[in-house]
Amino acid sequence: MGAVPAWARAYVAGVVLLALACLAPVLHLRVPWGIAAPLAVLYAGCERVTLPLRPGAVGDSARGTVTFLPVLLAGAFLLPPSAAALVALPGALLARVEQRPRGPRRIWRAAQLAVAVWAASRTYGACGGRETLVTPDFPHALVPAGAAVLAFCAVLTVLDGGILALAERAPVRGAWHGLFARSLAPVAVHGLAGLMMAVLWRSPYGPVAALLVLLPMYVSCWVFAQYHRERAAHQATIRALVQAVDIKDGYTRGHSERVGRASVLIARELGMHDERVEMLRFAGILHDVGKLGVPTRLLRKDGPLTPEERRVIELHPEYGHEMVRGIGFLGEARSAILHHHERLDGSGYPYGLAGTQIPEFARVVAVADAFDAMTSTRSYRRARPVPAALEELTRCAGTQFDPRMVAALVRALDRHGWHPAVTADTAPAAASGIPPAHPSGTVGRSAP
Repeated sequence: MGAVPAWARAYVAGVVLLALACLAPVLHLRVPWGIAAPLAVLYAGCERVTLPLRPGAVGDSARGTVTFLPVLLAGAFLLPPSAAALVALPGALLARVEQRPRGPRRIWRAAQLAVAVWAASRTYGACGGRETLVTPDFPHALVPAGAAVLAFCAVLTVLDGGILALAERAPVRGAWHGLFARSLAPVAVHGLAGLMMAVLWRSPYGPVAALLVLLPMYVSCWVFAQYHRERAAHQATIRALVQAVDIKDGYTRGHSERVGRASVLIARELGMHDERVEMLRFAGILHDVGKLGVPTRLLRKDGPLTPEERRVIELHPEYGHEMVRGIGFLGEARSAILHHHERLDGSGYPYGLAGTQIPEFARVVAVADAFDAMTSTRSYRRARPVPAALEELTRCAGTQFDPRMVAALVRALDRHGWHPAVTADTAPAAASGIPPAHPSGTVGRSAP
């Protein structure tokens, strides 16, 4: 565990001790091994064939995989708390782990699940759930099951947020943000499947009928995994394009990611739903991809641009749009790539759109792009302080920028702050000859 911070090691050790305390009553309990052993073996088998998923979901911080929760929750409904916690151990300790250190991650995962299943089983019993399995009475049987799911989800959220803050050094304020809300719906679906398993297990049809519940669940997990594989492919495509732009235009390295981050801040402040927020992040990251079609000598020129050279660079939004035209998953992001240099008063490019003719995504990215350009130190000028950049954006709102987007960025930064980064600082400030702002009032950019 040398790579794990000391506080994280202490945290994991504390959770392991808590898990052992949850398991301790097994030593003095008549465990119904006819239920516990098959469920433990079944869960271990499911973990060995489990499907890859993006890391970061609640309950999956140690591994990028889907955890087969119906089996665990069926154990919580069928068994006493300590015996239910025991079901999670073999599968968690034998599961495949992609990231190092593998041993501590397995131990953490086993302890985390044991505590969560114990809490779910204890809650289920306290709500009278055991009696509802004998003579199932729907929808009343759903009440204790729902309480158990909430307890399970809450424990995973608390423990996952702690490990994110200590081991992955996530900001304390944001470590738990959204974890419970994101996990509740999928865990609730798994909880319903676990309840069906438990009811069938206690029914005259027996354990074999209960196992049939797992087939549609496994198919749904497979479909879910395919979706996340596709998302991973999208991310890889975008990373490759951004890296190519950064290599070609080294003066603005990191600019694309920061524009994506600022665009997300604006989008969330405007109340956009998650799918549009993600698409807007793509738009911000890829807004300058058209620079791949601009001659490198112009992007790296030491000195002012001639009018003809400026016109060539001003073609980069159209180049970018052509490059991503065939990438279907980008959706609305393509319009932002094409129109992020339009101005609200109609004097922008490439088409001179005005007002609401400019797509909403493009109006967001335009503000994010100008803000990062002003607050980042470049080879030809020093960064402006954030308040000064916001003052300039506000001054240009209504002519160059959409006032609603500017106001959203101001509110978002009041809440979350901003940490500008240096993208290039090797040349003297006057090397390029490009002023930080044009006389017409246009906010200065790294390139037109």
